[in-house]
Amino acid sequence: MGRVEFTGSRHELVGIIARGYALMIPTIGLYRFWLATWKRRFYWQNTVIDGEPLEYTGTPSQLLIGFFFALAFFLPIYIALFYFSMQSTDYTLLGYLAAGAVIWFLTGYAVYRARDFRLSRTLWRGIRFDLRGNAWAYGLRRFLWSIAMLVTLGLVYPWMASSLWRYRWRNTWYGDRKFDITGNWLVFALPYYGAYFLNAVAIGAAVGWIEATHDVVYFDKLPLPGPAGALACLGCLVIFAFSLAWYRARTASRMLSTVTIGDAKITVKIGGGALFGQYVVYVLTVAALLIVLALAALLTIGGIYISAAGGRSADGALVSLFETGSFNVALLIALYLIVLGAFGLLSEIILGLGWWKLMARGATISSPDSLRSVRASAEDRTLIGQGLADALNVGAY
Repeated sequence: MGRVEFTGSRHELVGIIARGYALMIPTIGLYRFWLATWKRRFYWQNTVIDGEPLEYTGTPSQLLIGFFFALAFFLPIYIALFYFSMQSTDYTLLGYLAAGAVIWFLTGYAVYRARDFRLSRTLWRGIRFDLRGNAWAYGLRRFLWSIAMLVTLGLVYPWMASSLWRYRWRNTWYGDRKFDITGNWLVFALPYYGAYFLNAVAIGAAVGWIEATHDVVYFDKLPLPGPAGALACLGCLVIFAFSLAWYRARTASRMLSTVTIGDAKITVKIGGGALFGQYVVYVLTVAALLIVLALAALLTIGGIYISAAGGRSADGALVSLFETGSFNVALLIALYLIVLGAFGLLSEIILGLGWWKLMARGATISSPDSLRSVRASAEDRTLIGQGLADALNVGAY
């Protein structure tokens, strides 16, 4: 039985992300491709399977070149959006809907291509992974299933998830050996429908309570739930987070445990409680961060208020300062970068790294020695980065 371990630490990842965010400012965001590469190397080299770590061989320049190709690909779409914006309201709406449908279809294509790129740059025991199949076919499959999701209000999701999982895994290779997966829609059905109807009942009960008791307060003519209604809404959020954690842990554990590669079989056990705990920690940390940012903003404004007043009226000095265009632009950019960096960091070290650890530490592989007879395959050099995935921001890790 081969064990899977994760040996990385949070402070190491924090250092990588902090350095990346700091260098993205002078590079106008282009350092994001170096940051993505360093993060992947961190995750890969610290994931040890049967005593052998994964290896990531992708380079930042590959991601950067692919991104530039994607921008050129999107140019006609941008031109079309500009053209429709100059037309009548009906044509503008239809044009935007068509552009949205095209982008949604391309997102599925981009997700598959990004997975292909990551696998083609991933080695274990010196042998490379690969993803075959057709990204256009996957994008079309995902797009058509999305339409079915809209028509059925999400009730067809177990069939969609099963179809997409099976397509991805049955086109995944390790060297000259192909993966297989036997899980089907039944794996998703109970967790999904349980979470679906539990949330529907919770939301319906909360709305019904607020309407029956008229527990509503008005904030500048805007109706908001009263104290009891707010607690009911908070309860809905807790139920949603718990059901999401239970669904995600259950389906990942059961579906991945049906994956095989020759005689080797993967077994995954992820606890829903542990994942829910990560959600709770993330929410509490975000709340604490918002408080800190609010206090920092108040102190900053207070300092500006005092220093800008001088011999004039303090209110007038502060107003005149904020009326300065350059000051507003600089302030907004600084706030945006700080908030984006802080929330991105928290999301990565709590949710991203937390999920990766749960997956790694809950996984085992039976008959790993049967994989020693796998023969290596060449790197797919036709792939130039992740392209559309980076342009659409769907290139995970």
